[in-house]
Amino acid sequence: MKRVLFVLLIATLFSTLTGFAQGQQAEKPAYVPVTKFDASRDAASDIEEAVKEAGRTGKRVLLDVGGDWCVWCRRLDSLFTSNRELANLLHENFVVVKVNWSKENKNETVLSRYPKIPGYPHLFVLDSNGKLLHSQDTGQLESGKRHDPDKVRAFLKRWAPR
Repeated sequence: MKRVLFVLLIATLFSTLTGFAQGQQAEKPAYVPVTKFDASRDAASDIEEAVKEAGRTGKRVLLDVGGDWCVWCRRLDSLFTSNRELANLLHENFVVVKVNWSKENKNETVLSRYPKIPGYPHLFVLDSNGKLLHSQDTGQLESGKRHDPDKVRAFLKRWAPR
């Protein structure tokens, strides 16, 4: 039994070394979406990875700038959690990146690439090359004390890739 395990170990090691010698590399793990506002994340790197994923999938990138401290950010998240149609529309057409803005990390360097943000949450739509297409004040998507599903749907459809 020990001899069989030893032979299998040697065969596996040989196969791995042969693959590297022939220039094969291990596959890069799949894209992992940024679904929470997190002050410790590198937003520039997150956006870069999202742009690569958008290029690979033909989607656009939606930057959702805000923080856990923001009641309207939580309300927008709630809308997508409770409305399956909007959630599907969002994820079928966009690679979403939550970009934290808080006293702990304002992400000033990366956000300086984009227009000034008047309030939170704020949405930026990028094409699959990372070019800014639209800056959206989410106050325009509100109705009373909530985000209006019809306005959000219209926004998502307008900026979805053709």
